[in-house]
This record gives sequence, C-alpha cells and structure tokens, in this order.
Amino acid sequence: MENTQGQKLKEELFNEKKTGWEGMTEEVKNAVFKFADEYMDYLNSSKTEKEIVKNSKDILIKNGFVDLQEKADLKAGDKVFFVNRERTIFASIIGEEALENGIRMIAAHGDSPRIDLKPNPLYEDSGLGLFKTHYYGGIKKYQWTNIPLSMHATFVKSNGEKIEVNIGEEESDPIFTISDLLPHLAAQQMDRKLKEGVQGEELNIVAGSIPFDDEKVSDAIKLNVLKLLNEKYGIKEIDFMSSEVEFVPAYKARSLGLDRSMIASYGQDDKVCCYTALRGILDIGIPKNTAVCVLTDKEEIGFCGVTGMESKTFEYFITELLNKAGQNKPNALEKVFHHSKVISADVDGAFDPTFPSAFDKTNSCFIGRGPTIVKYTGSRGKSGASESPAEFVAEVRGIFEKNGVMYQASELGKVDMGGGGTIAVVLANRGMNVIDCGVPVLSMHSPYEITSKFDVYQAYKAYEAFYKG
Repeated sequence: MENTQGQKLKEELFNEKKTGWEGMTEEVKNAVFKFADEYMDYLNSSKTEKEIVKNSKDILIKNGFVDLQEKADLKAGDKVFFVNRERTIFASIIGEEALENGIRMIAAHGDSPRIDLKPNPLYEDSGLGLFKTHYYGGIKKYQWTNIPLSMHATFVKSNGEKIEVNIGEEESDPIFTISDLLPHLAAQQMDRKLKEGVQGEELNIVAGSIPFDDEKVSDAIKLNVLKLLNEKYGIKEIDFMSSEVEFVPAYKARSLGLDRSMIASYGQDDKVCCYTALRGILDIGIPKNTAVCVLTDKEEIGFCGVTGMESKTFEYFITELLNKAGQNKPNALEKVFHHSKVISADVDGAFDPTFPSAFDKTNSCFIGRGPTIVKYTGSRGKSGASESPAEFVAEVRGIFEKNGVMYQASELGKVDMGGGGTIAVVLANRGMNVIDCGVPVLSMHSPYEITSKFDVYQAYKAYEAFYKG
C-alpha cells in the first residue's frame, strides 16, 4: 500500500535514526567485524598512553610515515610524525595547499582513568605487602575493587637507565587486586553514600604475603616484594620516586553479546577514537589541506602538563611543519590556526535504558547509530564549553552525508545533571574551528566499557572523510 501524504511528509522532514545494522549487506558486515578485530588487538596491547604512542608509531612507520626530525624539508604528500616524550604523537600528511590556509586535524587522547602509585607506595601491614595508590581521572572507586589488575610501569634510575615493567597481561603472570570488605562486616560501609563506599585511601593494592626468610629482619614481606622486583628488574625502593606505575584492568577486549555486535574493553575512552583517527589518516592520498592526527595525553585530568594539549609542544610541531615546508613567516602560525578545521575526537555517554533518568532521551546518542556530533560540552549553563558555530556543524554534516557516514547528534545527559569537557576548548582557544565527534560508550570510565562495532567502523569512515575534506 502506498504511503499517505502524512507518512511521506514525516519521512521527509523527521530526523529519525535507526540502527546501523538494519539492512546491512554481508560485505559491509564483514568489513565492520574485521575492523573491530584489528581494533581489539590494538586495545589489548595499548592500555597506557605510552603504549598507545609506541603502537601507533609502529603502525605509522609500516604505512610510510617517517620521523619529522629526519626530514630537512617537506613537500605535498610527505608523511611525517613527531613524538613528544613518548606520551603524545602527532602525525601529518602534507597537503597541496599552503599550511597557512589551514589544516584538517583530528585529535584524540590516549590516557584513560586508572590507578597510579604514590611516590612511596610499598608498605607491610598484618601479613600483607601493599601498594598505596592515587587514582587518576574520574572513576567510581567501588568499581575498581576485587578485579584483576596488571602493572604497566616505567622506572628511571638516577643515572638515566630506564626499566619497563609489565606484569599481569600474560596468562602465566600473577595479577594484582584491591581488596574490599566482606558483606558480613560491612554494615557501616553500606551506610556510606555510594560515592564514599570505597574511599581514595582505601584503594590499596595487594602485592604479596610471603616474608623474606630471616627472623632478624623487620618488614620481611615488604623486603621479599622488593627482592623479587630487584632480582628481575634491578629495582630498589627509591626507584619508585622516579617512576610511573599504572595499574589497569587485566581484562582483554572481547566481543560482547550473542550476536557479537559490541566490544567490551578497558580504556575505550578514548582509545577508540585514537585508533579510528589513526586508521583514518593512513589511506587518504595527498589531501588538499594538510592532514594532522593528534593522540595526546592528560585529557582525563584537564589537558595540562608537558604532554597535554595545553602544552606549547603542539605549536612547536606546527612551526616545524612551516619551517620545513619553507612557509614560515610572521603570523604564519596564527594563520594556520585561524583557518584550521578540527574534530575533537572524544567519546560520549550512550543512552542506558537501565538508568533513563540521567538522560534526555531526545538528545542522547545511542549504541549502533554511528558516531555522534556534540555541538557543545561543558556543564549546566554550558560552563567550560567550546560551542561550535552552526556553519561549521553544517560543513561537517555535509562531509559525512556526502560520504555515506551514518551519524547522530547529542549532548551528555540532562541539563544540571552533570557534564564533561574535552580538548575542544583548548583548540578553540588557539583560534581553530572545532567540533566534538566521537563514539557512543556505555559504562564510560568504568574498568570495562562498551561500544558498538558498527559505531567504531563508522567513526573510522567519518574521520577518513573529514581528513579529505
């Protein structure tokens, strides 16, 4: 039966989004699942910001990118990368247009919420060796107890010797965990507010229980833990002072659901955008405008620090591109920024039907409907937001629609419920046209986040199309 006039008009005028799986061909489905498998491999070997940079650098080199420092000059089509202190990486393909006409950039962040150690972490108490911790980023602390944790660490001795440690990822490795109080004795704990159910100073990691065999030695369990670290890695207690020791879930990325349509993994905020942004730049040929992929650090604690997006290292990188392309002159850097177009590639909280009261359903993103465009972030009265101009939103829409990318639009939760921010504001402050666009995530900031394989693949296609312009 032919549709009525009202049905036709509704179809033409309404912005009704359906799941991306509906009507999908077998060929596209195979491509989605193949891409997801490659992404999960990346996740399993890239749990920290340093591992993100190392593995991304390897991918870039395999695809013809070279270290910017090895290039004396640059021309259209050259592929280069620059690593900032092993924790941030910039990759670029030089375009046909002059740099001062603007770059097309996608920026994601490789750091994720985790458990760090304090400077003097190891102590012994009541038959246990324990590590004192300081959590990193926004977490629900109770989610981090009684789960398997792995240690990813860099120790640097005073003579400059660097020691990398990874314990807990292999099946034969021991793991670590944070103990919690048994329910039989937890009456007082259960009376706490949920956010105080486990407190920061209670996130102590169990590290061992066998004492060193010497009755005349105090703190024999602590000594035995240090002995084991010293025998294998040459580490002494003072070396914790100049270390970065991160504990992350020892889980592997896995397909989720009977239909295998989703991915469950630690750190998908924002490693999902790191991988899709990185893959998107690999096969774009020679772009009209120079394409830049940024995988930065420290987003979860406010973009700060020498490896965060607030750092002037980004200006240094762009200036080096100008210098080596023979295009630097007064105000060239400012012109690059003024004419640039940027996607801040960060995830957004997907609508969770178990907790509908936290969301405005008409303005939420949904699993399986493609990456989401977020015009502004911030909290409450758009505090701290970088609101993208309507003209730029329309341009990004046009690129996606022209290239058959399925996308949606959203904001994070109900007004006055909370909120969040991304590096978009830092880039906008430099004079760049920027918008947030990323993958919807369920259980964001938890030890095991959930994404849709369809959304991951569509983000890759969206970012690739944006680089091309």
